[in-house]
Amino acid sequence: MSNIYFNFESLRVYQSSLTFVDKSYAVSKKFPAEEKFGLTSQFRRAALSVSLNIGEGQGCTKKENIRFLTISRRSLLECIVCITVAQRLNYITSEESNALRSDLLEMSRMLNNLIASLKSPSANKINPVTKSSK
Repeated sequence: MSNIYFNFESLRVYQSSLTFVDKSYAVSKKFPAEEKFGLTSQFRRAALSVSLNIGEGQGCTKKENIRFLTISRRSLLECIVCITVAQRLNYITSEESNALRSDLLEMSRMLNNLIASLKSPSANKINPVTKSSK
């Protein structure tokens, strides 16, 4: 039986965003218990929002897809603020902060490139959603 997957799942930026979600959950496990409904939750939701919006946009028109990718980019910026706060409160080290920021910078570049390619006149007007693999 063949596996069913969605085209957006092969996007490098989507794969990177999932890896970042894993990292955000791992690093936020070290946050104090009193942050469970504060910074921990906010950081995890912002990280997850990047992936969710990449996926959600793929089932839309090109214009809507660009809007969802823009929301993903904003969620990246929200992650930066969470990382900054976590470092200022000594929940993470500067090395951890820099590693996470490096990941976010690379994802931001990928999102910017994807948005630019969708805005180009030669971009496909139809956005296929699913494929089957053998």
